[in-house]
Amino acid sequence: MKEVEVKVKLKPGAKLPFYATEGSVGADLHAYIDAPIELKPMERYMVPTGIFIELPPGYEAQIRPRSGLAAKHGITTLNTPGTIDWDYRGEIKVILINLGQEIFVIEPGMRIAQMVIAPVTRGVFVVADKLSDTHRGEGGFGHSGTH
Repeated sequence: MKEVEVKVKLKPGAKLPFYATEGSVGADLHAYIDAPIELKPMERYMVPTGIFIELPPGYEAQIRPRSGLAAKHGITTLNTPGTIDWDYRGEIKVILINLGQEIFVIEPGMRIAQMVIAPVTRGVFVVADKLSDTHRGEGGFGHSGTH
């Protein structure tokens, strides 16, 4: 597994992202809040994490939902995966939404999302008069059927 150094600045009391297991790809992010927040069904809230990061050029951080929160409570992240560009230096915040049917309480320090560090490839866009033909062609959503 490749490792890359990510500098992290923490607000007082904020928790450093961490990998829960040896095989974890996403580092857990924690809610940096003073008091519990009730998230009603279909309500969204931008949860601060208290962390700021410096990625090396050519990398991004992807913010993704935690599968346990999604499966058990219907809590997920909007704009998934959220992208943190390498040149962003502001606080990382996570947009949570409650897709469940019950009020969900976000507790201070709760693990709310995961962050994946990934290399980035940028496209070089070239205007063309014609694109090559393929079997699929211009078939879009659902073009291949339901089975």
